Amino acid sequence: MRALLFFAALATILPAQTLDDKIAQIAKSLQPLLVECRRDIHMHPELSNNEVRTGKLIVEKLRALGLEDIKPNIAGNGVTALLKGAKPGPVVAWRADMDALPIDESTFAAPYKSTVKGVKHACGHDAHTTISLGIAETLNQLKSEIPGTIKFIFQPAEEGVSGVTDYGARLMIKEGALENPKPNAIFAFHVASNVPTGKIAYTDNAASSASTGINITFKGRRAHGAYPYQGIDAVAVASQCILALQTIHSRRIDTVNPSVFTLGTIHGGDRRNVIAETISLTGTLRTFSESITDQYEKMIRQTLDGCTSAMNASYELGFKRGNLPMLNSPALNKAALPVIDKALGPNAALSQGPGLYGEDFSAYQRVIPGTMFFLGISNPAKGITAGLHTAEFDIDEDALSIGVHAGSKILLDYLTRNAQ
Repeated sequence: MRALLFFAALATILPAQTLDDKIAQIAKSLQPLLVECRRDIHMHPELSNNEVRTGKLIVEKLRALGLEDIKPNIAGNGVTALLKGAKPGPVVAWRADMDALPIDESTFAAPYKSTVKGVKHACGHDAHTTISLGIAETLNQLKSEIPGTIKFIFQPAEEGVSGVTDYGARLMIKEGALENPKPNAIFAFHVASNVPTGKIAYTDNAASSASTGINITFKGRRAHGAYPYQGIDAVAVASQCILALQTIHSRRIDTVNPSVFTLGTIHGGDRRNVIAETISLTGTLRTFSESITDQYEKMIRQTLDGCTSAMNASYELGFKRGNLPMLNSPALNKAALPVIDKALGPNAALSQGPGLYGEDFSAYQRVIPGTMFFLGISNPAKGITAGLHTAEFDIDEDALSIGVHAGSKILLDYLTRNAQ
């Protein structure tokens, strides 16, 4: 593959009547290079907090573009950079995540399949990074007409890191990604396998849920299976508790408030003829309200207290709160919708309901107003329908230039309106 001096060799843009026309023309002309960049990142995926190659690649491309104040190694392998327009105006940020997932892609048939066994870009972060670089290239060519500054934020570890308190968005913020200068607002795309290519979905207010990790360990007493009364059966304790825990959602939480409580794994025991001493469960809790999360924690503890005490066992509960609900700004959405429709065509912007997935973009939204839009990448005619976080996941690469076009327009519109 040729040297990745990102888009610097782009041919001179032909005269265009309007700034909108110029953006559309640049985005379209970038398509081959966008595909090349995305495939390169896809073939070399890196797990959370290991995005060394990806971070270096981003810095190389931003330097080739001549962006200012490029800062690498934030929160590990994150990068920020500034694109300063020639005219005075506000500061706005655009965020892209960089990390891949521990998913094996061995059954994936594309020629750009992962070269790293057991690691795959199954959540579209390769596309997010590529589109953000494309937006930087597009608007950099037009900076003489841009009022204000765009801060590009390339973030590691969105998918999470075990055993670490701060990572991803929270650590980026802690290490100053939203300072010097502080943006007035922040935008992002996330690819969406339920949205067709050429469309962009949006959600007002709560778009994604809070996510909490659940770890429960039941402790009994080992005994021979022929003499169960000499022990405390952790299997029986866990079974009773699992059934009781299911009633929290179905009987104790207000049904007006959506939530999901899932126990995903159960492990324990040593031999078929020995009373198990320890059983471990792991699961996840998804809610749209921190107060509902508080209720769950209280009720889970009450349930476990009752079940274990009735059977003379004990337990340990790990209740690790992760991402907060992603609260998209209705005001930012309202202003951007006509921009999307103008760029991509009538009714390109689609309203959709919230989802019970986690997204640490929510951390930025607790500091400044922000919105994440959902970029359509599904194309049944091309066989591209697989969901996120699956071994078969892929994107319709036509969405790359579409994302660059729409993202550039969203940012420029924000700066223009708020510079007045």
